[in-house]
Amino acid sequence: MKKFVVLYTAPQSAQAQMAESSPEAAQEGMKAWMEWAQRAGDGIVDMGNPLGAGKEISATGTSDTSTHVGGYGILQAEDEGGALALLEGHPHLMMPGATIQVYEALDLPGM
Repeated sequence: MKKFVVLYTAPQSAQAQMAESSPEAAQEGMKAWMEWAQRAGDGIVDMGNPLGAGKEISATGTSDTSTHVGGYGILQAEDEGGALALLEGHPHLMMPGATIQVYEALDLPGM
């Protein structure tokens, strides 16, 4: 099995989405996520979490991040196609402008 890091992106931060969501909408959203999680089953290694504002560190200093990453998760599958299949019908994609990025976690030689 291979592991895949999943990044959830959206034009609006996770903090803003949660602040603007009514309790009913938040409950519906969680219901959709739990239904997806049930379908994905053992393919989920870590459901992940929403992410707050981030910082980017470089050799010249620190600044606010410019990406729109709002959350993460970790999946496992035989290959990339299997990971992508786990994400079919994902509730994150119901949000306008939302995307999901998928990256294979590579093994370090000698580790």
